Amino acid sequence: MAGKEYVCVMKLHSEAPEDKVRKVLDEFQGPLYQRPPVRSAVKRKLRTRTIYYIDFKEMNERNVLFKVGCEAGTYIRKLCYDIGEVLGCSAHMQELRRTRAGPFTEDESLFTLHDISYMYSQWQKTKDESILRKFVSPMEKALELLPKIHVRDSAVDALCHGAHLTAPGVLSIDAGIKIGDTVTVFSQKEEAVTLAKAFVSSEKILKMDHGFVAKTQRVMMPRGIYPKKWHSNQ
Repeated sequence: MAGKEYVCVMKLHSEAPEDKVRKVLDEFQGPLYQRPPVRSAVKRKLRTRTIYYIDFKEMNERNVLFKVGCEAGTYIRKLCYDIGEVLGCSAHMQELRRTRAGPFTEDESLFTLHDISYMYSQWQKTKDESILRKFVSPMEKALELLPKIHVRDSAVDALCHGAHLTAPGVLSIDAGIKIGDTVTVFSQKEEAVTLAKAFVSSEKILKMDHGFVAKTQRVMMPRGIYPKKWHSNQ
């Protein structure tokens, strides 16, 4: 799951000294247990989520502004509630703004409808695809944070038909892949081919000359883009 970043205004229910607020925020960095709030889109069962960082920004009376980077699925309103409990004054989430989701950030990924309307009208006049690329990102952008396996051209079409990836088709791999990790399979031209689940680790893949290395879970490239280099039994 890709991480997310938020800017949050937390409202304290009574006064608390700033130095204590800073200290308690620091204590919430790292793995923590969370039970989703009553009004949530998931089942209310205890689970572990990781807070990568909490940066205190400023405090105005009982309003606390902070930036938090966290694992996907973290409930910030529950985080505010828990911080308030530790402070001993109770608290709730007053305002929340998401500034990053995976590789997408506010600075690079946000456009107003006016901007999009203007750029689209310019594209209609010129048919210059570089204009569309300013606000329509390629699929590969969303996969930047996943570990990658690059494959030979000869393996691409078989993968597009749902075949699992075998060792002879592997050209290069990212380090640190573990068994069960979700990986992105890329062509040599940096085109996303499939999402797959690793059968073996990076270290073992490097030593293999045959056998399955990843199970195809989702095909993203249409069939027929690359020439067929495999034979059907039918």
